Amino acid sequence: MFDVMPGLSASLQPKDAVTILTGGLDQETPQWEAPAGSARDSVNYEVAVDGGYIDIEGYEAFDGQPAPSDASFMLLDVTVTGSIVVADTVTGLTTGDTGVVIAVATYPDNETQTYLVLTKVVGDFDNATEDLQVSASTEGNVDAVGYSDSAPTAKLIAQYNNLAADEYRSDIAVVAGEDGVWGGFSLGALKYAIRNKVGGATAGLYKSDAAGWTEISLGVELAFTSGGAYVIAEQDTITGAISTETAVVERVQITSGSFAGTDAVGYLTLSGQSGAFQSETLNVGANTDVCTIAADSAAITMSPSGRLDYDRSNFADPAGAERVYGADGVGFGWEFDGTVFARIRTGMTADTPTHVRVHKQQLVYSFASSFQHSAPGNPFSWSVILGAAEISTGYTITGFDVQPGAEGNAALLVACRQRLFILYGNSVSDWNLVRYREKVGAYEWTIQQVAYTLFLDDVGITDLRTIQAFGNFDHAAISGSIRKLITTKRTLATASCVIRDKNQYRLFFTDKTAFYVTMSGAKTIGIMPVLFGHQVTCTWNEEDSSGNEEAYFGCDDGFVYQFEKGTSFDGDNIYAYVNTHFDNAESIQYLKEYLAPITLQGKGTGYAEVSVSYELDDSRSVVGQPAVQVGTLPLGQGSTWDIGLEWDTGVVWDDSSVLPTLGLDLRGEGRNISWIITKDSDYFLPVLLTGIHYRYLDKAPLRG
Repeated sequence: MFDVMPGLSASLQPKDAVTILTGGLDQETPQWEAPAGSARDSVNYEVAVDGGYIDIEGYEAFDGQPAPSDASFMLLDVTVTGSIVVADTVTGLTTGDTGVVIAVATYPDNETQTYLVLTKVVGDFDNATEDLQVSASTEGNVDAVGYSDSAPTAKLIAQYNNLAADEYRSDIAVVAGEDGVWGGFSLGALKYAIRNKVGGATAGLYKSDAAGWTEISLGVELAFTSGGAYVIAEQDTITGAISTETAVVERVQITSGSFAGTDAVGYLTLSGQSGAFQSETLNVGANTDVCTIAADSAAITMSPSGRLDYDRSNFADPAGAERVYGADGVGFGWEFDGTVFARIRTGMTADTPTHVRVHKQQLVYSFASSFQHSAPGNPFSWSVILGAAEISTGYTITGFDVQPGAEGNAALLVACRQRLFILYGNSVSDWNLVRYREKVGAYEWTIQQVAYTLFLDDVGITDLRTIQAFGNFDHAAISGSIRKLITTKRTLATASCVIRDKNQYRLFFTDKTAFYVTMSGAKTIGIMPVLFGHQVTCTWNEEDSSGNEEAYFGCDDGFVYQFEKGTSFDGDNIYAYVNTHFDNAESIQYLKEYLAPITLQGKGTGYAEVSVSYELDDSRSVVGQPAVQVGTLPLGQGSTWDIGLEWDTGVVWDDSSVLPTLGLDLRGEGRNISWIITKDSDYFLPVLLTGIHYRYLDKAPLRG
C-alpha cells in the first residue's frame, strides 16, 4: 500500500487527462521519462503519418486473377426444400444465374426466413419466384430478388465480405517451381516473379495475367564471329547462307572487335526463328556473309537460386518504354522489355553481377568489391574504348542508390558492408570516388529512399542526407528508441521496401518480423514492430498506370503476396496490440483514483472491434492490479455494442468517423496508468487511435 503524507486531504474534484498516442515503440527511454503515449510493447500496429496508431492492413496472395479483397456478395431469400450447403453452386432454373454459396442463415428478426449468401455471382437473380438447382437437381426456390453487399448488421457485412474473399482466395495459384520466390518486378500492367524450376537446374520467369502465373520463354541467342563491314542492327532479318532459315534480330552485343574492323565477335538475341541454323555464314537482305556462326542458336536460361536486384530505365531507347535491368549474383545480367529477354555480357571472368543501377545513362553492375559500368547510352557495350570502366572499392558492395545533388548533379551511393562511397562525376572522364566516413556501412537489401536514403547499419537504421552544399552528406541512426532490439536482429535482415502512400520504410527479417518506420518529410515520427504469418524473401513496389502504388513480396512458400490488401494475413487472423508507457498525468508523486468512463479518440474505416484494458502503477503487484477487463467495441455504420457488466449497454453508434465513449469499469488506485489495446480477427478493418481520454481524482501526494 501507499504512504500518504499526513495532514493532506484528498481532492474530490475529478480531473481530465488524455494519453496522446504517439511516438511508436520506445524500449530505451527510462520509464518515467518516456512519453506516455509511446508504446512499451506492440505488434502489428503502425504509426500513422498524421498521428496516432493504426492496426496494419493485411496482405493477400496475388497471381493476376481477381483480388480476394475485391470480392462482392449477394443475399438471396430462399425456401430450401432439399439440401443447399456451403460450397454448392446454385443456378436459377429460369434465369440461368449462378452463384457459389458461402453461408446459409436466417434473419435475426425473422428466423423462419432463410437466405443464402452468394459470391462469384453471374447474373443478378432478379426473378423472385424461380426454382433453385444444385447440380441440375431442384433443391429450393427463390422468395425475393437478390440484393448485393448488404446484410442485417454491419458485422455480418464484414463477415460476408471476408467469406467471399476466402472463396476467391482459393483460386490464387503459387508460382510454379520449388523453393521460395527470389525475385519480382512490375513492368507495365504486368507483374513478374522468379522462382527455381522443379529439379533446381534453372529458374523460370513468370508473368501474371487473368489466368494466373504463366512462364515466359526467354528466347534464343546466337553466337557469331567475323562480323564484317555491314553493321547488324535490331529488327534485321538474318538468313542462313546454307540452311536458308531466318530469324529477326532483337538485340546485338559485341564482346570484342568491331564491325568496322571486320572482326566483331558477339551474340544476337533472336525472335521468330524459322528452323535450325548450322555452321554457316549469315546474310541480311542483299548483304552477304555479314558474320559467321558455328552452330544453331541456343535457348536462353536463367541460373537458379539467385537474388534479384533490378532497376528500370528507358536510357537504351529514350523514345521507347522503360526496360528492366536485372542482376542476381548467379548468372549474367539481363535486359527485359516485356517481350525480349537479352543477356548482357561484361567480359568479367565470373560474369555474375549482384547489384545494378542505371546512373548517368550508364548501366552499373557490382562484382564483389568492384563495380563496372557500360558505355554511355548502351547497356550492351562494355568496351573501355567506348567509355566503359571498372572501379574498385576494396570492400564487398551491398547496393547502390542515386543521391540528388546541387544543380541536378546526381551522385551515386556505393554501399559496402563496412564502408560507404560516393561517386561524383558524369562519366569515365571525370569520375571521383570519395570514401564517406569510416565504419559506416549498409547491410545488403536494406537500402531504400524515402525523403532521403535509409539503410541498416551496425548502429541501427541509418539515414544519409543531402544538403544544399553539393556533396556534403550527413548520417545519423534513427532507431535509438529500439536500439537493443534492432541490434539482436540486424544480421537477420532479408528485404526492405518503401510504402510511399504512408511515408514508410519497411525492414524485414528472416524470422517473419519487420519494422515499419513512419516518416514525416525528413523526420522520423515512430517505429513499430510487425509479425507476419509468412516469410518475406524479396519485395518490390511500383506505380500502376493510374499512379496508384502497388507493393508485393515474394515468399518462401512460392506465392507472391500484395501488401495493403484485405483484412487478414491471406486468410489468417491479424493479431495486433499496443501497450503504452505509463501515464502519470504530470503528477508522478500523487496517488490517483481512476474513474469511469474512458473515451477513445480516433476514427474507424469500417467495421471493427477494439478491446481495451489497463494496468496501474507500473504494474506493481503490491498495488493490487485489477482483474483483466476486456471490453469489445464494434465500429461500423449502424452497429451496436453491448458488452456486459463492465460496460454501458445498448448504445447504437452510427458514424464510423468518430469513436464512442466506452463505459469501462475503470477502478483502482495508483500513480499512473497504462493502456492495452488489442484486435484479433481476419475481417476487422483498421482503426486509427489518436488518444484515450480518462478521469481521475488526486487522492494525496505520496511520501518517500
